[in-house]
Amino acid sequence: MVLGSDAASGPAASAVPPRGSGRHIRLTSHSGAADALPIRWGAATAAERGPVLGTTTTRAHRNVIGTHSGSYSVYRALAVAAGALSPAHRADLTNTAPTDVIGPYPQWAEPGAIVSLDPWGAMVADAFSAELAAGHDIRPTIAITKAHVILPEVAEAIGKGRLRPDGRVLLDNGAALVTKAAIEPVWFLPGVAARFGCSENELRRVLFEETGGMYPELVTRGDLEVFLPPIGGQTVYIFGQPRDLADPDVELTARVHDECNGSDVFGSDICTCRPYLTHAIEECILGAQRGGVGLVAYSRKEGRALGEVTKFLVYNARKRQVGGDTADQYFARTECVAGVQDMRFQELMPDVLHWLGVRKIHRLVSMSNMKYDAITGSGIEVVERVNIPDDLIPADARVEIDAKTAAGYFTPGPVPDADELKVAKGRGLTP
Repeated sequence: MVLGSDAASGPAASAVPPRGSGRHIRLTSHSGAADALPIRWGAATAAERGPVLGTTTTRAHRNVIGTHSGSYSVYRALAVAAGALSPAHRADLTNTAPTDVIGPYPQWAEPGAIVSLDPWGAMVADAFSAELAAGHDIRPTIAITKAHVILPEVAEAIGKGRLRPDGRVLLDNGAALVTKAAIEPVWFLPGVAARFGCSENELRRVLFEETGGMYPELVTRGDLEVFLPPIGGQTVYIFGQPRDLADPDVELTARVHDECNGSDVFGSDICTCRPYLTHAIEECILGAQRGGVGLVAYSRKEGRALGEVTKFLVYNARKRQVGGDTADQYFARTECVAGVQDMRFQELMPDVLHWLGVRKIHRLVSMSNMKYDAITGSGIEVVERVNIPDDLIPADARVEIDAKTAAGYFTPGPVPDADELKVAKGRGLTP
């Protein structure tokens, strides 16, 4: 469908006109163009699978719904609208190759093992060199690099003798040496629907309706099975050799961590997020120094995927309720505001572990039953679960820990009873 008086037809109409020219709006409700390369999700090789092409430089080449970069695609649109970015710009991928090779692993071709990211996303410059040379604007959806991670908690652990620099994993200045990978979401809609136990048609319809109709192709283009959703991606931090993640005989210490900006970045003490994250990093360093490998997978699911506004509203409701901030009302206050206790739904979370080739986690630094169930349910063995030490739990976060352990979260210690859950342990809103 084409809207506008300057509508054109044929291959030339697929090119993006210069900014400011008289342009029509194209709504695609027909099958894919002849120039669109096919995607065969779950194929054993990149050549068989085909590239994911979500760029807008040549629309006839597009074979997905949405565009690259998740929520950042909106900023790209603003840059184009402001005239700061040419819509025809193509990325120069010179010297951008991954610092470490990840895969391919058998899980990449196992039916249903990976449905929310593109396992070939870091290899496009090599895997699809012929298609790039032919003019297809293919962008990586994964980037892999090296970094030094410097945290005051690690420096403190060195000062107290819990960690010792070795020049290999941990330097004298307290920097941990890591390989890190940034991953954009790439959803195979039939597989995502299967994970959540709904039909693909129902998933498409709800995604279309609940985004205010942002992506008409969800309901008009049944031939397009891959969707690049406008959500945050994830970053993985690897301590030790990345190739060891796929070796079940090498000790793997791992944490899957969901974003909490207030705690992770600013140190807010109402939850255990940052102390648990830094504790996991310490455990990962120790594991790598023992000859193993450590992994932290960090997902952008702020505030249980409810967002910071909802999270802060819940904080106020907890602090102002009659009786004070108590563990027995911890989940109820969230549900009152958001309508649900948690929207993280860990069903898609194990995909990143399968991308890394993980088959066995020797030490899972997590108390979450949702994460544990998702990981083991996907076929990955977990040998030991590691809880956060009591001395790392902020006083104001005692409400959270009591509520979660009472709800079934892993703990080696006692579980608070009903009377204990009613005791107000959180601060009020005033000093």
